[in-house]
Amino acid sequence: MPMSRRLLIILGPTAVGKTDYSISKALELGSPVISCDSRQLFMNMSIGTAVPDASQLSAVKHYFIQTIPVDQAYTAGDYERDAIALVEKLFDEGHETLVMTGGSMFYIDAVCNGLDDLPDGDPVLRAELWARAAEGGVAPLAEELKSLDPLTYSQIDTQNTQRVIRALEGCLVSGKPFSAFKTGARRQRSFEIEKIGLNRSREELYERIDGRVLNMLDAGLVEEVRSLLPYRGCQALQTVGYREIFDYLDEKYPLEEAVRLIQRNTRHYAKRQLTWWRRDPSIKWLDL
Repeated sequence: MPMSRRLLIILGPTAVGKTDYSISKALELGSPVISCDSRQLFMNMSIGTAVPDASQLSAVKHYFIQTIPVDQAYTAGDYERDAIALVEKLFDEGHETLVMTGGSMFYIDAVCNGLDDLPDGDPVLRAELWARAAEGGVAPLAEELKSLDPLTYSQIDTQNTQRVIRALEGCLVSGKPFSAFKTGARRQRSFEIEKIGLNRSREELYERIDGRVLNMLDAGLVEEVRSLLPYRGCQALQTVGYREIFDYLDEKYPLEEAVRLIQRNTRHYAKRQLTWWRRDPSIKWLDL
């Protein structure tokens, strides 16, 4: 395989400016933009996930933007399969460099390193676990995971419902600890991978996050979330910006508090993204 084929991954915390930067890079290199965002994938979630606007989408062809129904489960493993197939196809069509961009740590990791061969899922069990989480929160599920697989429990974000459910489902389906399936073996790719990390000063990044949340509100975030009420138990909607507005619609707190919580939780997420990527010495950081 010719290794002149290069996948350029533009990553960075939420609201740092990945969309504009990746479009300018794609235009410069004659590449489409391959989105690597675990929420922009889903239909009917355009405002709360900050999908590229119409002018950005028309500037260059985008892949993996609003292609999956909101009530369908979609995993990092699914993304690895679909994204690698697309990348190989585009390289075979003659592209030498392809631009991928996003902030989803697990999705980027899946593309770069591959995922372990995890046990097959059980959709019925998964639906039951999501229903339990919707009713009683993620804490009881995390406790059950702790008893079945203390190693995985100690390694994952136990506030992340999706991660807890995936691990617990793996334990219950296989009868083994989920950690037993994790070998950490890297997959070989037929192309080179280069990673550019975008960053800004913390003060500027947090200002951009706070401003973006207000812009989402002006753009109709509350109406978007209201239209998704029938799907609120679905995996896609267990995410910042949607959970808080669901609680506002349940009259748990006023809209001002929902906005404050979205801003705070988004800042926390940005911090987690940066902590995750700082462990990767192959990323070339670019201060915007």
